[in-house]
Amino acid sequence: MKMSVKEFAALCGVSARTLRYYDGIGLLKPAAVDKYSGYRFYDGDSLVRMQEILFYRELDFSLKSISNILSSPDYDRRQALKEQKRLLTLKKQRLEKLIKALEAAEASEQEQGGIIMSFEAFDNSGYEAALREYAAEAREKWGNTDAYAEYEKKSENYSAEKQGEIISAMDGIIEEFAKCLKNGETPGGKAALDLVKRWQDFITENYYKCTDEILAGLGKMYTADERFRKNIDRHGEGTADFMSGAIAAYCR
Repeated sequence: MKMSVKEFAALCGVSARTLRYYDGIGLLKPAAVDKYSGYRFYDGDSLVRMQEILFYRELDFSLKSISNILSSPDYDRRQALKEQKRLLTLKKQRLEKLIKALEAAEASEQEQGGIIMSFEAFDNSGYEAALREYAAEAREKWGNTDAYAEYEKKSENYSAEKQGEIISAMDGIIEEFAKCLKNGETPGGKAALDLVKRWQDFITENYYKCTDEILAGLGKMYTADERFRKNIDRHGEGTADFMSGAIAAYCR
């Protein structure tokens, strides 16, 4: 399969200008360049690479981050697809909440002649406040530790939008803990333990290396600290206890 820039751009739904830019920054190089005309051509492998790029762009990853991910020597395409699916599912859940809020607003407009809508779908203020408080406490307690230094380094360049994405994704995982509880799963069951592993990996990826020791401490804090218990239990009464119990079972 050999495609010109025009053909490849049309197939992928991007502009030729975008392809030139991706080529310039080394994100997506043409499969071949005609040495006489300078025309660039793309192939099947180029399509696979572009698909990966577009998935990450849909998840709001920066081009620099995408380049680092795809060029990593231990990059696992199959695992990446699974992770992209998981993150897109979380994004879908967030959008579904917003759609429900809009539907409620439309119904209110029809019935009462004025839009009265719930802003619950947008509200992360309680959890954000708890995180800020915990951050201040963490700085005081662990400011000189390697884990805190790693957190500071990772988060220093996080934009407000990026912080919002992280909090939304965390919220999505907690929601899945709540669903486990509602479905009658046990804290030591496979479903709950798999979620704990995802939670641990998420913290490691976005904040600091979350060892089993650190994870066990977090699990205790989720029930001991009323701020965290209250915000976790927004997803359903007993979620904090269930999550804490699952972490304790995982770390035994």
